[in-house]
Amino acid sequence: MAEDPQKYDVFQAIADPTRRKLLELLAKEQLSIATLSSHFTMSRTAVTKHLGILESAGLVGSQKAGREKLYRLEVKPLQSLKQWLEFYEQYWDDKLEKLKFNVEEDE
Repeated sequence: MAEDPQKYDVFQAIADPTRRKLLELLAKEQLSIATLSSHFTMSRTAVTKHLGILESAGLVGSQKAGREKLYRLEVKPLQSLKQWLEFYEQYWDDKLEKLKFNVEEDE
């Protein structure tokens, strides 16, 4: 009996800097594995594994184009990340307000 491939969530998928770079490249246009691999010092196989994790998280889609497979960014799953980060913006804004107050007070 074959095991289902592990399903990654968005947070796991973007945890790696290589995968974040792949997303950045794919944000501009659809790219083949050969083109994507040319941006890294790792093997094509390693890049393919990273793409597999991104695809498992729903962040990347692919389609066959002749002999090549083209990868594209899927932005919908990034909404969950955006919503999670929005909660923490209140803390950033608060810190910036305190910094502004302290700087102005020192002047």
